[in-house]
Amino acid sequence: MSSPKRKAISNGDDAEDTKRQRISSDDAPTDQAEEIPFLPSGAAPDSFIDHKAAIAYWSATEPTVNGVLGGYPQVSRIDLQGSSNFLAKLRRSSHHHPSSKKLNRAVDCGAGIGRITDGFLSKVAEVVDIVEPVKSFTDQIQGKPGVGEILNVGLEEWHPQRDGHGPYDLIWTQWCLSQLTDVQVVEYLGRLPAVMSEGGWIVVKENLSNHHLDEDVFDKTDSSVTRTDIKFRKLFEDARLGVVLTELQRGMPKGLYPVRAYALQPR
Repeated sequence: MSSPKRKAISNGDDAEDTKRQRISSDDAPTDQAEEIPFLPSGAAPDSFIDHKAAIAYWSATEPTVNGVLGGYPQVSRIDLQGSSNFLAKLRRSSHHHPSSKKLNRAVDCGAGIGRITDGFLSKVAEVVDIVEPVKSFTDQIQGKPGVGEILNVGLEEWHPQRDGHGPYDLIWTQWCLSQLTDVQVVEYLGRLPAVMSEGGWIVVKENLSNHHLDEDVFDKTDSSVTRTDIKFRKLFEDARLGVVLTELQRGMPKGLYPVRAYALQPR
């Protein structure tokens, strides 16, 4: 999983800035952005992702809303309301999953402590499965109403059809694709249509890079990559998924990366 992040700081007019990327640590004040060496020529930002380092980082994070949101607990209410509104828009135009009744089954991918399940998904679905590799996080949601299977596995290793999971009316993936390489994102998304119900949706909600050269940004703090909107759309296309609705999250605090939700269906 990942979390909301402060924006990358970069001045395109500063020649020295072209030699490095500046990123902010979630634990550092805004004016103390951490500098990391610019990525070697030709090296893709996602090639620096280290899953073991990411798991170690999140395993050492306190299993609270404040912890999983990187010190921005006030974002949770804004985020959950935005997500609820986004899903409502999808359901208003749906013949298969109208808002007059709950969805049969959803899955919260990269669920962390179950913040989204507890505050949103369990209110719109009869059962919500949990996919999250950090057990200290999933212990916080164990036994709560509406929670189905809890799978302590990373998204890159989750094969829902092979393991008999689903079908899902809604597959919610938020603030966690940044921990996967581009290839792993395409492979993960490509596995999902096989366990979707007719007319169901895959929702991806992630931070967007604001790099001055429109590039993805690697953050060594949690070994993650913040991608551009252009990159996300290319990955969706590579996974043979089409965007049926997308919108920016409104009301986020200033200084954070923009957050965008995408609703996807097989093309």
